[in-house]
Amino acid sequence: MSNVQPLTKEQAVAAAVREISHIATLPEITLKIIQLVESPTSTAQDLHKVIANDPALCSRILKVVNSAFYGLPGQIGSINRAIVLLGLNAVKNIAIAASLAKLFRGGSLTPNFSAKDLWTHSIATATASKLIADQIKLGLTDECFLAGLIHDLGVIVEIQYDRHRLIEVIGRLNVNDDGAPQADMLEIENEVFGANHQDFGFGLCEKWKFPRTFVNVCGFHHRPFELPEESRTIVSIIAVADRLAGELPGNFRLDQMSTEIPSDLLDDLKLTREQIDSIRSKLPEHLDQVSAMLA
Repeated sequence: MSNVQPLTKEQAVAAAVREISHIATLPEITLKIIQLVESPTSTAQDLHKVIANDPALCSRILKVVNSAFYGLPGQIGSINRAIVLLGLNAVKNIAIAASLAKLFRGGSLTPNFSAKDLWTHSIATATASKLIADQIKLGLTDECFLAGLIHDLGVIVEIQYDRHRLIEVIGRLNVNDDGAPQADMLEIENEVFGANHQDFGFGLCEKWKFPRTFVNVCGFHHRPFELPEESRTIVSIIAVADRLAGELPGNFRLDQMSTEIPSDLLDDLKLTREQIDSIRSKLPEHLDQVSAMLA
């Protein structure tokens, strides 16, 4: 057991976010792109100017745009052309997604968990989120995809801040052979860290000035009904997608004692069980495409 003085939740989050600021930061270019996302006056030219300074990011974005996932006609050879075909917001979100993978690097913490497992799960959640957004015709598929990709950033905070405490949390979950925990990860995180990965994710997204939707996704994906209805749709989508991803063989699900999707979540999104079954059946094939795209 950790014999540290218990901190308040706010103190725990502030300490962790302060610490992570020295360790893992998003590339400066990603933060610039996020600022562009938030600025209503930003133009395609502004985005192109930022991305053009990073040839590696340029090529990653074009790889994503040209992947089967988008199914666009012909090969797209320039960022400007991608913006014309997909729209400014979509390319901003692709740029952020393409630069995130480096946060999820690192060896195994325990036999049950490594940062790479979390990236694999994040990609699966992002893919399921896009399929759900398509199904309910939300029209924000790229935003949902990116929200799925970052929803567990709070666990990355825990890895960077104090991996020994995270190892203690995972040890206390009594994970069975199927990868399912026998205890509630959020409760144990609260005991060990003084806060849980939702709190840490919320704090980090605020520090990085992420758009409010993403702040809410990181902070409320296990409790979407604590948000007002008008702020809830994408968070509810991520909550469903998180469970669908957790059902996949070998997928990270330490924070889900059950992957059963509650009826109130489906009602909130006006989704039927049949539609969920359809999404479930499409998920593996789409996931293969996305994994290749973000590799």
